[in-house]
Amino acid sequence: MKTVLLGRSGLPVGRIALGTMNFGGRCDETTARAILNTAVERGITMIDTANVYGHEPTDFEQGRGRSEEIIGRWLRDFSRDELVIATKMFFPMRSGDGAMGSMRRNIVRECEASLRRLGVETIDLYQLHHPSNFVPIDETLAALDDLIRAGKVHHVGSSSFAAWQIVEALWVSDARKLVRPVSEQPVYNLLDRRIERELAPMATTYDIALLTWSPLAGGALSDVYQRDAVAPGGSRYKTLWAGRDQALTPSVFDVIDAIRRLARDHGLDIASFATAWVLQRPEPTCVLIGPRTVEHLNTALAAADASLDQGAIEEVDLIVPPGAVVLPQYGPDGFTWHSWGPHHHRWR
Repeated sequence: MKTVLLGRSGLPVGRIALGTMNFGGRCDETTARAILNTAVERGITMIDTANVYGHEPTDFEQGRGRSEEIIGRWLRDFSRDELVIATKMFFPMRSGDGAMGSMRRNIVRECEASLRRLGVETIDLYQLHHPSNFVPIDETLAALDDLIRAGKVHHVGSSSFAAWQIVEALWVSDARKLVRPVSEQPVYNLLDRRIERELAPMATTYDIALLTWSPLAGGALSDVYQRDAVAPGGSRYKTLWAGRDQALTPSVFDVIDAIRRLARDHGLDIASFATAWVLQRPEPTCVLIGPRTVEHLNTALAAADASLDQGAIEEVDLIVPPGAVVLPQYGPDGFTWHSWGPHHHRWR
């Protein structure tokens, strides 16, 4: 697998990384270990998780931390030096005020907890899962800088940040001589091309790696959902994102059907076409895939071998113009469409 450097760091990562949001919730440990083994065998070296991953599909309060725990147990039987381990923090791991956000207390506490669950001494890439507009960025960067100086983190990044928020972090890191973020993790797929407007040009200018996620738009760019049919009970649009199945409107399906026809014209199913398209785009440094089964993983990796000609790329732009969004993966404040309840509204 082709290897690239993570932004302005010297950390090598493959063009495809393994996302583990399903581990511990929609994917049991036996299946998760099989996915991890297959991923490594196929050349994937970067494993991306988060402290909150592992919750039950219908209950965010249950199972937080399971993904890291599963990966930690798996790492005992595997050479740590061959892998890049990335995790994230921001969302609440406990109840009560102050449980959510990237303030110093939470950053230090959650980093220590992730290290214990993963069973490692150092996290290769520690990411802010969401911007904390209620916490000064200099406090956040100072806490992350201390973790690097303590040898607990190698590099830091962000997720769901706007371009201006990353530039602000770069400005503060330079002015205060603090750690410089090296990566951002945004959503990017055929139905959500928003990063092409500002985020991707900013990333190119400042050498920020883009680790894009959801190449299949939560399964919308697959054969999971059908027009005029109820979303399947185990699907992401039915369980993880309350009410998201209502976002699959007829106009959205019109676009999906057009992409499906285009994929068929090029000898591919829609999921393979969508994955191949993202991998051929210049914007992503690395594309995160989040399989629920080994079969899903192998299908995604097979799509990496597909090559789309210039005609296919131009036809895509006619269906979904550059920078356009047909099906937003998250809301205007950067949150996915969860029912965060009081946590969500308290910090807006």
